[in-house]
Amino acid sequence: MTDKQIGDKVKAHYKSGTYLGKIVEDRGDKYLVEVLAVVKHPLQGDLHNPNQTEGVFFHERKALAFHEKMNVKKPAVHAFESDIPEYKISLQEAVHKYKEKLLQEDTAYNREALLAIERLEKEYA
Repeated sequence: MTDKQIGDKVKAHYKSGTYLGKIVEDRGDKYLVEVLAVVKHPLQGDLHNPNQTEGVFFHERKALAFHEKMNVKKPAVHAFESDIPEYKISLQEAVHKYKEKLLQEDTAYNREALLAIERLEKEYA
């Protein structure tokens, strides 16, 4: 396995989202990664009780911001060779994909998550 270097473009899974960015620091078992684009928007709701709305605190989770830094465990960081899209466009696409997924099935969770992502979408604009 080849170690990644500072400045390398990467795809990183962080909490429930996926981002494109570049490594800015090696921190032993983690990399400090600067966010440059969003691939998958973070999930809404309680991550410890997925797909539930009753008896849980339903979290509204924003995507990490452009140039925000994240500490990511090395196994969750993968080399990325393609061009990195513009942040705002990537965020819009990630929100759109998430909304499409939520609209595929009418459940209490999907309705609540859709409301949360639509609130965030307005905030992002």
